[in-house]
Order: sequence, then C-alpha cells, then structure tokens
Amino acid sequence: MTDGRTIRVLVVEDDPVAADAHVLYVGRVPGFVAVGKAHTGAEARRVLERTPVDLLLLDLHLPDVHGLQLARSLRAAGHHADVIAVTSARDLAVVREGVSLGVVQYVLKPFTFATLRDRLVRYAEFRAAAGEASGQAEVDRALAVLRAPGPSALPKGLSAPTLERVSVVLRDAEEGLTATGVAEAVGISRITARRYLEHLVETDRAARRPQYGTVGRPELQYRWVSGP
Repeated sequence: MTDGRTIRVLVVEDDPVAADAHVLYVGRVPGFVAVGKAHTGAEARRVLERTPVDLLLLDLHLPDVHGLQLARSLRAAGHHADVIAVTSARDLAVVREGVSLGVVQYVLKPFTFATLRDRLVRYAEFRAAAGEASGQAEVDRALAVLRAPGPSALPKGLSAPTLERVSVVLRDAEEGLTATGVAEAVGISRITARRYLEHLVETDRAARRPQYGTVGRPELQYRWVSGP
C-alpha cells in the first residue's frame, strides 16, 4: 500500500544481483517504495501495464532493448513515469537524447547507496514543487534541485575515477582481495587502497574479514557485497 506522497519505483536491471541491490537501496530512502523489478524491456512493459509507477530506475543496457529506446516506446504508449538512468556509459550524446525522454537524472556505475539516495531525494524535492512560478529565478531554483552534487560528495582525498577502478577490481575478485592485492591491481599504494576499501565498507559496498594462515598478524580481506 502506498499513499499519494509515496513515489513508486520500478527497477529495470538485467543483472539479478544488481536489481536486488537497487530494490534494497530504494526501500531505504523515506518516501520511496520499489513496486517491482524487471530484467528486460519486455518485462518492464508488462509490469507497467498492471502496476502504477512514478519513476523508473532504468539500466540503459538491457538484453532486448536499449534503455532509451524503451523509454521512447513507453512515452509513445502513454506511460509518463520519469526516469533515472543507470549506466556505465559516459557518452554525452546519450545524455542529451535522454532529456527529451523524461530522464531526470543519470547515475554512473559503480555507485554507492549515498549517491542513489541523493538523486532520489533531489527528485522527490523537485516533484514536490507545485504551483505557478513567480518568475525565471523560481523556475531555475526548481530545476537546480535535480543537479547532482559536486566532487565533494566523496571524502577528502578520494577521487571518483580511482574509486571506480578499485570497485571494478574488487567486484571481479570472487574470493575477495587484500589492500595489497588491490594496490597492485590498480597501481596505487597499499595505504591508499585501504582508504578506498574502507570507504566501500562504510557505504555498504564491501565487507571485510581477517585473513588467517600467514605468519604474523592477519591481513584484512575485502569482498564486494552489492551489485550496482
């Protein structure tokens, strides 16, 4: 059950682990509820035919259709849900095309819960704005709510490109890695690698446990625990 203020979200993501993670993330943000998930464009259309949806959390690379093509076909069919696009692509031409199709935000993979929470909160604030604007300045303020935060969203000293490289390396290591292993794979110092790994732990993207069986103190083993 949802009330008129609850924003209903459909997660469209082909990776089952990522889809489950997205559903959990959405459920952790007050005012939002995940009403379903779909792994293909065709499945998304079927869900939309039977379930009211306000917002699509839409992966652009689906197995049967590109996300923007799906958004275009949904608009043509009379569906008016807004879209937050989830993608690893950085093609600005795709970003421009998405504007006309109801894409209100882009989230680049890999991302943390904090990043998605920020986008959802900003979208809710934008959606809540009602009434007639008194002038250009008020229109600008309403649109500014949707703008993503700057690089300061990461702790001081961490960069988004390096965080992405560390995330990819850790996600691809099924058995996990130590800070030393990540440092060697990414080409950074062990101390720097551990800072990024601890950030991933703090944002619920990784877990750590002691690795025993070697001489001396056990070294921490880090393992990727979520999908996006």
